Amino acid sequence: MSRRLLLLPLALLVLALSSCGDDEGDDSASAGGGTGSTETAPAAPPPAEAGAPAGGCRQVEQPQPKPDGGAEKPKEKLAPGKAYRLTFKTNCGDFTVDLDQQAAPKTAASVVSLAEQDFYDGTIFHRIVPGFVIQGGDPTGTGMGGPGYSTVDKPPADASYTKGVVAMAKTATEAPGTSGSQFYVVTGEDAGLPPEYAVIGSVKEGLDVVEKIGALGGPTEMPTQTVVIEDVAVQAS
Repeated sequence: MSRRLLLLPLALLVLALSSCGDDEGDDSASAGGGTGSTETAPAAPPPAEAGAPAGGCRQVEQPQPKPDGGAEKPKEKLAPGKAYRLTFKTNCGDFTVDLDQQAAPKTAASVVSLAEQDFYDGTIFHRIVPGFVIQGGDPTGTGMGGPGYSTVDKPPADASYTKGVVAMAKTATEAPGTSGSQFYVVTGEDAGLPPEYAVIGSVKEGLDVVEKIGALGGPTEMPTQTVVIEDVAVQAS
Protein backbone atom coordinates (compact mmCIF):
# COMPACT_ATOMS: atom_id res chain seq x y z
CA MET A 1 0.00 0.00 0.00
CA SER A 2 1.34 3.39 -0.95
CA ARG A 3 1.78 5.79 1.91
CA ARG A 4 2.76 9.38 2.30
CA LEU A 5 5.86 9.36 4.44
CA LEU A 6 6.97 12.40 6.38
CA LEU A 7 10.33 13.73 7.49
CA LEU A 8 10.74 15.18 10.96
CA PRO A 9 10.62 18.98 11.36
CA LEU A 10 13.56 21.25 10.60
CA ALA A 11 14.34 23.05 13.85
CA LEU A 12 11.08 24.76 14.85
CA LEU A 13 9.60 24.74 11.34
CA VAL A 14 7.02 22.14 10.48
CA LEU A 15 8.54 20.78 7.27
CA ALA A 16 7.88 17.30 5.90
CA LEU A 17 9.84 15.14 3.50
CA SER A 18 7.93 12.36 1.72
CA SER A 19 9.24 8.90 1.05
CA CYS A 20 8.04 5.40 0.58
CA GLY A 21 9.20 1.87 1.09
CA ASP A 22 6.65 -0.56 2.38
CA ASP A 23 7.96 -1.96 5.67
CA GLU A 24 8.71 -5.63 5.38
CA GLY A 25 5.87 -7.46 7.01
CA ASP A 26 3.74 -4.33 7.42
CA ASP A 27 1.98 -3.06 4.30
CA SER A 28 -1.04 -1.60 6.11
CA ALA A 29 0.44 1.30 8.06
CA SER A 30 -1.58 4.48 7.95
CA ALA A 31 -0.50 7.44 5.88
CA GLY A 32 1.07 10.63 7.15
CA GLY A 33 3.17 9.05 9.86
CA GLY A 34 0.25 7.61 11.82
CA THR A 35 -2.30 10.37 11.27
CA GLY A 36 -4.52 8.20 9.12
CA SER A 37 -4.43 10.75 6.29
CA THR A 38 -4.11 9.45 2.75
CA GLU A 39 -4.13 12.75 0.89
CA THR A 40 -1.46 13.31 -1.70
CA ALA A 41 0.64 16.38 -2.35
CA PRO A 42 -0.96 19.23 -4.35
CA ALA A 43 -0.97 18.86 -8.12
CA ALA A 44 2.19 20.03 -9.83
CA PRO A 45 2.00 23.27 -11.79
CA PRO A 46 1.30 22.82 -15.51
CA PRO A 47 4.46 22.36 -17.57
CA ALA A 48 5.78 25.29 -19.54
CA GLU A 49 6.33 25.05 -23.27
CA ALA A 50 9.01 22.47 -23.94
CA GLY A 51 12.35 23.62 -25.23
CA ALA A 52 12.36 27.17 -23.81
CA PRO A 53 15.18 27.83 -21.31
CA ALA A 54 14.24 29.21 -17.89
CA GLY A 55 16.48 29.65 -14.90
CA GLY A 56 19.25 27.81 -16.71
CA CYS A 57 17.11 24.66 -17.01
CA ARG A 58 15.83 23.18 -20.24
CA GLN A 59 12.06 23.21 -20.03
CA VAL A 60 10.39 19.83 -20.46
CA GLU A 61 6.90 18.45 -20.16
CA GLN A 62 5.73 16.79 -16.97
CA PRO A 63 6.36 13.05 -17.41
CA GLN A 64 3.61 10.51 -16.97
CA PRO A 65 3.59 8.83 -13.53
CA LYS A 66 5.27 5.46 -13.34
CA PRO A 67 3.76 2.44 -11.54
CA ASP A 68 4.19 2.28 -7.78
CA GLY A 69 6.33 -0.56 -6.45
CA GLY A 70 7.38 -3.56 -8.49
CA ALA A 71 11.14 -3.16 -8.10
CA GLU A 72 13.34 -6.12 -7.29
CA LYS A 73 15.11 -5.91 -3.95
CA PRO A 74 18.84 -6.65 -4.19
CA LYS A 75 19.98 -9.81 -2.45
CA GLU A 76 23.63 -8.83 -2.08
CA LYS A 77 25.62 -5.83 -0.94
CA LEU A 78 27.90 -3.89 -3.23
CA ALA A 79 31.45 -5.11 -3.84
CA PRO A 80 33.38 -3.91 -0.75
CA GLY A 81 36.55 -3.14 -2.64
CA LYS A 82 34.93 -0.81 -5.16
CA ALA A 83 33.89 2.83 -5.05
CA TYR A 84 30.48 3.59 -6.50
CA ARG A 85 29.35 6.85 -8.06
CA LEU A 86 25.93 7.84 -9.41
CA THR A 87 25.52 10.49 -12.10
CA PHE A 88 22.09 12.08 -12.14
CA LYS A 89 21.27 13.53 -15.55
CA THR A 90 18.52 16.15 -15.41
CA ASN A 91 17.12 18.88 -17.62
CA CYS A 92 18.91 21.34 -15.32
CA GLY A 93 22.30 19.65 -15.78
CA ASP A 94 24.15 16.73 -14.21
CA PHE A 95 25.43 16.07 -10.72
CA THR A 96 27.35 13.14 -9.29
CA VAL A 97 27.06 11.43 -5.92
CA ASP A 98 29.77 9.33 -4.32
CA LEU A 99 28.11 6.56 -2.32
CA ASP A 100 29.15 5.71 1.22
CA GLN A 101 28.91 1.95 1.59
CA GLN A 102 30.12 1.95 5.16
CA ALA A 103 27.44 4.35 6.38
CA ALA A 104 24.53 2.59 4.68
CA PRO A 105 25.51 -0.67 2.94
CA LYS A 106 21.99 -2.05 2.41
CA THR A 107 20.61 1.28 1.25
CA ALA A 108 23.53 1.97 -1.08
CA ALA A 109 23.05 -1.44 -2.68
CA SER A 110 19.34 -0.73 -3.04
CA VAL A 111 19.83 2.66 -4.71
CA VAL A 112 22.40 1.22 -7.14
CA SER A 113 20.04 -1.64 -7.96
CA LEU A 114 17.15 0.76 -8.56
CA ALA A 115 19.34 2.88 -10.84
CA GLU A 116 20.38 -0.20 -12.80
CA GLN A 117 16.70 -1.15 -13.15
CA ASP A 118 16.02 2.36 -14.60
CA PHE A 119 13.64 2.91 -11.70
CA TYR A 120 14.55 6.60 -11.39
CA ASP A 121 14.52 7.39 -15.12
CA GLY A 122 11.65 9.69 -16.04
CA THR A 123 10.84 10.66 -12.45
CA ILE A 124 10.80 14.18 -11.04
CA PHE A 125 11.99 16.19 -8.08
CA HIS A 126 8.50 16.46 -6.63
CA ARG A 127 9.40 18.58 -3.59
CA ILE A 128 11.77 21.54 -3.56
CA VAL A 129 12.27 23.67 -0.44
CA PRO A 130 14.74 26.50 -1.11
CA GLY A 131 17.52 26.58 1.46
CA PHE A 132 16.60 23.11 2.75
CA VAL A 133 16.35 20.15 0.33
CA ILE A 134 15.38 18.88 -3.08
CA GLN A 135 13.52 15.56 -2.97
CA GLY A 136 12.90 12.93 -5.62
CA GLY A 137 12.85 9.21 -6.21
CA ASP A 138 9.06 8.67 -6.23
CA PRO A 139 7.90 6.86 -9.37
CA THR A 140 4.39 8.29 -9.03
CA GLY A 141 5.52 11.89 -8.51
CA THR A 142 3.05 12.32 -5.67
CA GLY A 143 5.30 11.83 -2.66
CA MET A 144 3.58 8.53 -1.90
CA GLY A 145 5.39 6.07 -4.16
CA GLY A 146 8.29 3.73 -3.69
CA PRO A 147 9.92 0.48 -4.80
CA GLY A 148 7.61 -1.84 -2.87
CA TYR A 149 10.21 -2.80 -0.25
CA SER A 150 12.36 -1.14 2.40
CA THR A 151 15.86 -1.38 3.79
CA VAL A 152 17.24 -0.30 7.17
CA ASP A 153 20.68 1.16 7.90
CA LYS A 154 20.61 2.96 11.23
CA PRO A 155 22.72 6.13 10.93
CA PRO A 156 25.40 6.88 13.53
CA ALA A 157 24.63 9.30 16.34
CA ASP A 158 26.94 11.90 14.81
CA ALA A 159 25.33 11.84 11.36
CA SER A 160 25.05 15.33 9.91
CA TYR A 161 22.90 16.69 7.11
CA THR A 162 24.88 19.54 5.57
CA LYS A 163 24.99 20.97 2.06
CA GLY A 164 25.48 18.30 -0.56
CA VAL A 165 24.63 15.36 1.70
CA VAL A 166 22.31 12.80 0.11
CA ALA A 167 20.01 10.89 2.46
CA MET A 168 16.79 8.91 2.40
CA ALA A 169 13.40 10.03 3.71
CA LYS A 170 11.16 8.11 6.12
CA THR A 171 8.16 8.55 8.39
CA ALA A 172 8.44 9.74 11.96
CA THR A 173 7.12 6.34 13.08
CA GLU A 174 9.57 4.19 11.14
CA ALA A 175 12.83 2.96 12.60
CA PRO A 176 15.87 5.20 12.10
CA GLY A 177 17.50 4.53 8.75
CA THR A 178 14.45 3.01 7.08
CA SER A 179 14.50 3.72 3.35
CA GLY A 180 12.46 3.13 0.23
CA SER A 181 13.43 4.86 -3.00
CA GLN A 182 12.86 8.52 -2.16
CA PHE A 183 15.98 10.52 -1.45
CA TYR A 184 16.83 14.13 -0.77
CA VAL A 185 19.86 16.35 -1.33
CA VAL A 186 20.51 19.02 1.28
CA THR A 187 20.80 22.48 -0.27
CA GLY A 188 21.06 24.52 2.95
CA GLU A 189 24.28 24.89 4.89
CA ASP A 190 22.86 22.62 7.60
CA ALA A 191 19.40 21.06 7.56
CA GLY A 192 19.51 20.69 11.34
CA LEU A 193 17.98 17.21 11.25
CA PRO A 194 18.41 14.51 13.91
CA PRO A 195 20.32 11.32 13.02
CA GLU A 196 17.23 9.50 11.76
CA TYR A 197 17.85 9.28 8.02
CA ALA A 198 20.18 6.90 6.20
CA VAL A 199 23.02 8.87 4.62
CA ILE A 200 24.05 7.32 1.32
CA GLY A 201 26.69 9.78 0.19
CA SER A 202 27.39 13.32 -0.93
CA VAL A 203 27.51 15.40 -4.10
CA LYS A 204 31.05 15.54 -5.47
CA GLU A 205 30.43 17.26 -8.79
CA GLY A 206 27.62 19.49 -9.96
CA LEU A 207 26.69 21.11 -6.66
CA ASP A 208 25.86 24.21 -8.70
CA VAL A 209 23.24 22.14 -10.53
CA VAL A 210 21.75 21.01 -7.22
CA GLU A 211 21.61 24.64 -6.06
CA LYS A 212 19.99 25.64 -9.36
CA ILE A 213 17.28 23.01 -8.82
CA GLY A 214 16.98 24.09 -5.19
CA ALA A 215 15.96 27.59 -6.28
CA LEU A 216 12.91 26.25 -8.14
CA GLY A 217 10.68 25.76 -5.09
CA GLY A 218 7.41 27.60 -4.57
CA PRO A 219 5.61 28.62 -1.36
CA THR A 220 3.82 25.26 -1.19
CA GLU A 221 7.12 23.34 -1.61
CA MET A 222 6.01 22.37 -5.10
CA PRO A 223 8.51 22.93 -7.93
CA THR A 224 7.91 26.04 -10.01
CA GLN A 225 9.40 24.25 -13.02
CA THR A 226 9.43 20.56 -13.88
CA VAL A 227 12.79 18.95 -13.08
CA VAL A 228 13.12 15.47 -14.53
CA ILE A 229 15.68 12.83 -13.68
CA GLU A 230 16.34 11.60 -17.19
CA ASP A 231 18.90 8.95 -16.28
CA VAL A 232 21.00 7.73 -13.37
CA ALA A 233 24.29 6.20 -14.47
CA VAL A 234 26.23 3.87 -12.17
CA GLN A 235 30.03 3.82 -12.15
CA ALA A 236 32.15 1.41 -10.12
CA SER A 237 35.92 1.58 -9.81
